[in-house]
Amino acid sequence: MTGSSSSVLGATNRTRLTRMPKRGVFDREALYRMLDEGFVCHVAFVVDGQPYAIPTGYARVGDFIYLHGSAASRMLRSLSAGVPVCVTVTLVDGLVLARSAFHHSVNYRSVVILGQARLVTDPEEKTSALRAFTNHIVRDRWDELRPVTPQELAGTSVLVLPIEEASAKVRTGPPVDDEEDLAWPAWAGVVPLALQVGVPLPDSHVPAGVPPPDPSRVARKSRTEDQTSEL
Repeated sequence: MTGSSSSVLGATNRTRLTRMPKRGVFDREALYRMLDEGFVCHVAFVVDGQPYAIPTGYARVGDFIYLHGSAASRMLRSLSAGVPVCVTVTLVDGLVLARSAFHHSVNYRSVVILGQARLVTDPEEKTSALRAFTNHIVRDRWDELRPVTPQELAGTSVLVLPIEEASAKVRTGPPVDDEEDLAWPAWAGVVPLALQVGVPLPDSHVPAGVPPPDPSRVARKSRTEDQTSEL
């Protein structure tokens, strides 16, 4: 499957930032790095006038986002019917503490993707997408696992959403206090936040001598090249 060759996503009426437009990011590679670092997206859609926003796992492959879940799930059934969808991913990098409550904020990177998802019916593409989901969690994990069964494949639905109408927004740096507040005797600055890999905890059935995944396989930095070549 191939996607757009453009390195920049053009802003549309739906993705153009009206507030703090200087924080907008439309460079495709920068946006992809944000997606590759995250684990969870929120999928928003409307069914019969009722809005839903469902958190779920995802994987990016080239210029596409893949979503998956039970074939019986409301989200998968609704989106496979062509319902418009909004997929968001947010990474929180720090708490921004100002000298006034008004200027407190969060340093973040966020991505918004709009479009219509397509149900993946080709068995080869579907299996490749499941491999991408698995390897997005732990690098090269798929090759360590028993093969997926036909029953598992049939019970899982996979949707693909092209990354054609999307934007990112990023806030970095210290608080922006009002000039008259700078002498106020309260600490101000940024409290960094980061997702860290902890010590793996084996379940009771792991045979002796089987090592856990190396922490570097869970690292979320600079995964763009790996994720582009999954399919």
